[in-house]
Amino acid sequence: MKITLIAIHPHPSPQAVPLACAFLQEALLADSALQGSVEPRIAEFFLQDDPARCAEEIARTAPDLVAFSIYVWSRDHAVAVARELRALLPGVVLCAGGAEPTANPEGLLDEGLFDFLVRGEGEGSLVQAVRSLATGRKPAGVPGVVLPGEPAASLPASLHLDSIPSPYLSGRLDPRSAGGALWQLSRGCDFACSFCFDHKGSGGVRRFSMERVEAELRLFARVKVPQVFVLDSTFNKDARRAKEILRLIRKVAPGIHFHFEVRSEFIDAEMAELFASVTCSLQIGLQSADAAVLRGVGRGFDRDDFVNRAFLLNQSGAIFGFDLIYGLPGDTPQLFRASLDFALSLYPNHLDIFPLAVLPGTRLHGKAQALGVRHLAAPPYTVVATSGYTPEELAQAGRLAAACDVFYSRGKAVAWFNSVVAALRMTPSDFLASFAAFLGERAEADIAEEEIWGLQRTFLERIFKERKKVKLLPLALDLADYHHHYAAALMATPPTPPSPKQLRKLDPLTQPLSLAASTTLARFNYEVLEILDAGEPDLAEFTACFNPSGSCAVIYPAHGEVCTESVSPAYFELLQALDGKREARILCRGIGLSDDEAHEFLEFALAEGIVQPATQN
Repeated sequence: MKITLIAIHPHPSPQAVPLACAFLQEALLADSALQGSVEPRIAEFFLQDDPARCAEEIARTAPDLVAFSIYVWSRDHAVAVARELRALLPGVVLCAGGAEPTANPEGLLDEGLFDFLVRGEGEGSLVQAVRSLATGRKPAGVPGVVLPGEPAASLPASLHLDSIPSPYLSGRLDPRSAGGALWQLSRGCDFACSFCFDHKGSGGVRRFSMERVEAELRLFARVKVPQVFVLDSTFNKDARRAKEILRLIRKVAPGIHFHFEVRSEFIDAEMAELFASVTCSLQIGLQSADAAVLRGVGRGFDRDDFVNRAFLLNQSGAIFGFDLIYGLPGDTPQLFRASLDFALSLYPNHLDIFPLAVLPGTRLHGKAQALGVRHLAAPPYTVVATSGYTPEELAQAGRLAAACDVFYSRGKAVAWFNSVVAALRMTPSDFLASFAAFLGERAEADIAEEEIWGLQRTFLERIFKERKKVKLLPLALDLADYHHHYAAALMATPPTPPSPKQLRKLDPLTQPLSLAASTTLARFNYEVLEILDAGEPDLAEFTACFNPSGSCAVIYPAHGEVCTESVSPAYFELLQALDGKREARILCRGIGLSDDEAHEFLEFALAEGIVQPATQN
């Protein structure tokens, strides 16, 4: 039996990994009753792909069974592909599983396209359904399988996770193919937030064995996977296991960037230091900073405890961000702004802000009408009005969220944002609301990464003038400029500098040199080293103490960190003039540098990787 497993990704990204389909493929191939009788393959598509072309590609292999893995974001596209496929292959068996069929089976069966649906974990139910199909029978009575016209089946019993072979360890799923790997460490959730489906029918949290975890981690390290997205919504609830995994990562895979979802209440000082000791970023579900709003959706919140846990992360140097949701029952625009101000006061590296989605199958879905929550009946199920929000207020919250994403998160403003906002005597939310107004209609559009720095500078110039704080503007621009260049250097790959032996053979005055691509030259209004020494400066106090005498800086990655050198205007001009063609000795004549001065400086620049011989370009 030819089986095609369909994965539909939102867009190409390092997270576009068909892990769910890969688990199903492994389960089908491992089943003793199906040995040699099934040929499962995975087909991947994206939301922008034309459904008719997707169907043509699927039909080309003449499958007997096509199984769609469907999530909220992929429902409509999957239905469109299934409709096209039904026209091309009238006799093909179509089924679907995943989050959307599990939560809303009736909605998908009403489309009249699918022969059956699989609710809950598919590795057991789909295998049993295929066994039935292989003998010419319908998969009636299979736990978790829903047939048209029948009541929704209850969720199947939870699987022992290690009974599902690893698609990474089998070699059938290449962890490098998308530029990143999805790494599932557990299934289920011990918490019962009313807007979430993770805890439903899972019987608590089940975790893959440490033996399997270590084997997959060593594989990721061996093949040099650049980043790993950890699928474990309660990663640090079992603190002992979490610390063991972090120590293993530090030992085995120090060069891989990991993305974790964590709960703040389980972070202690040791765990914070362990997170800081590996290359990773953390996502923490704050959702709201109002305890009453959170109680209404089944979450607890201790404000002081949350602040203390964030302090531990900041103290250790760990990188973390928060999730916020607007439109929750009991939430209002004022409470959302207060939550945003609270979140930003804790210096997260980024914020991810979403409108509430009232997902079928959740407790909130059943109570939405009684709570005065109106939402879309079809994916993405987002809220359209509540007792606390008008539709226009929800739209305004969306624009505020977009402004925060552009200016703060994508604009990498964490290190200077609060200083600048305080100097203007504004709240963070008021500042971002002004930025949203500045963006206008652009707030709804995609803004390219290379545009953001310019937008930040233009907005700062405008708002400092509006607030009559022009004297503080040069320092505000210096802070924005420096941290933009710092972020660029942090992501850049430095050249390999010459060894001491090679350096002795180089004459930097006659060897054509060029500036390394990883090096940034920047001018500042104030002395850059005084800005750095001030840490997070009070703009008014700083400008009262220092004169805007200007400075020239070289910002570059070296020795595993970002280095900043304040250099004289003459050295700065020399670095600007290096073009990989002319000798430095000739350039120095027009600048007024002696050969001895230039020789010593360029030797240092070569050793640091600031410049490189033109032959290396």
